[in-house]
Amino acid sequence: MKILAVETSTELCSVALLSGEDLLVEEVIAENRHSELLLPMIRRVLGRADARAAGMDVFAFGQGPGSFTGIRIACGIVQGLAFGADKPVVPIPSLLALAAQAGAARVLAALDARMGEAYLAAYERRGADWECVIAPSLVDRSLLPPLPPGEWTAIGSGFDRHPWLRAAYAGRVGTHVEGELPRAGAVATLAAVHAAQGRALNAERAAPLYLRDKVALTTQERQARP
Repeated sequence: MKILAVETSTELCSVALLSGEDLLVEEVIAENRHSELLLPMIRRVLGRADARAAGMDVFAFGQGPGSFTGIRIACGIVQGLAFGADKPVVPIPSLLALAAQAGAARVLAALDARMGEAYLAAYERRGADWECVIAPSLVDRSLLPPLPPGEWTAIGSGFDRHPWLRAAYAGRVGTHVEGELPRAGAVATLAAVHAAQGRALNAERAAPLYLRDKVALTTQERQARP
């Protein structure tokens, strides 16, 4: 199975092509340049594989949560490629991709959502797949879901940048994997499992995963925060 995957939910712009067990990756810290960089990166990874988009079996993208603009770009480009190739799409939650990168069986994944908040989810590995234990949620220090029993691994910019999040789960987290963001390689690998399970979608049904409808605080809201 050949899968082309993109992940742009954070400042990391990432493209991967999975063909059997061979994985090719292009990555760069893009900040706000995803729309400028993503298509050339896709062309490069296809060129390295001597492949064409029309030859893919499945297209995949990190659907968020994360940067509003980033996940819209990923969804739109993948939909366009899938329509052109008449192939299906597998959306992968970006927090699930992050969890899969942790190298652990129980993972608490969190991304910095800014404004003193984080996107949080928890997953447990079940063979080649993952069970969602805490669904992707927008959290702050006043609203944090409890973890089931067991020792957990924490990963993601939410834990890297928010001391309150690390403190809240300090008694349950045995390992903190620092400096990781969701990557297209994990999206591609997960998409292969989902596609084999019949979970691929027609391109028009693919959609970003949004968890809030605002991207900045008002001056009054900022002043009211502790």
